[in-house]
Amino acid sequence: MKLFYLAFAGVLYLASFAGDALAQSADHYLTIQLKNGPVVIQLMPDVAPKHVDQIEALAKKGEYDNVAFHRVIDGFMAQTGDVKYGNMEKGFDASLAGTGSSDLPDIPAEFSKTPFVRGTVGMARSQDPNSANSQFFIMFADGSFLNGQYTVVGKVVSGMENVDKIKRGEGQNGEVKNPDRMIKVTLGKK
Repeated sequence: MKLFYLAFAGVLYLASFAGDALAQSADHYLTIQLKNGPVVIQLMPDVAPKHVDQIEALAKKGEYDNVAFHRVIDGFMAQTGDVKYGNMEKGFDASLAGTGSSDLPDIPAEFSKTPFVRGTVGMARSQDPNSANSQFFIMFADGSFLNGQYTVVGKVVSGMENVDKIKRGEGQNGEVKNPDRMIKVTLGKK
């Protein structure tokens, strides 16, 4: 009987950690206002704490407001977050959009086993795995070839129908002429 109580106590102990992790994620929501309506993303600090901290810091400062979806590939993903060259009201440069970052330092990779599926939000980066900064993308479809290669930071929990309406780009790179933008980006509980 004593063994049963010890096992039960162990289960309760582990459940308290799982509950803490779920509660931690539950408080981290990013709402992106698009022209067709809001998109709510549940950020995952338990999966990528440094990346989530950076996204939240930039959102709090309003850095993501009016930033273009500069690269959108049908059936793949919509990329945004270039706060240096992608702000459509402050210094937008279509020829440079996608090459900039923020004033904050780049973030070391936080690869995980979390898969890239429809609605997953991942961090964009250059060839250097430790070069993510401010840009991120939202998956239109599953992309298992990205698993373990890019950092997952969250998932769309509502408004995926609005993501689906983002203007698509052309060509292999998905460059968008007259792109859609994130009108306003805010943090808070769902």
